[in-house]
Amino acid sequence: MRRRKAPVRPVMPDPVYGSKILTKFINKIMLDGKKSIAEKIIYSAMDIISSR
Repeated sequence: MRRRKAPVRPVMPDPVYGSKILTKFINKIMLDGKKSIAEKIIYSAMDIISSR
């Protein structure tokens, strides 16, 4: 058991869009710590959405 509660880390905003919500979404998509792959997936999806 933990001795005390772990501190909540602040969420850094997304470097491309500056959104904390998008950072949280990228972290949810991420598998096995592969953040760069999760970012590529999200950014390519955002490009597809913006082109429509």
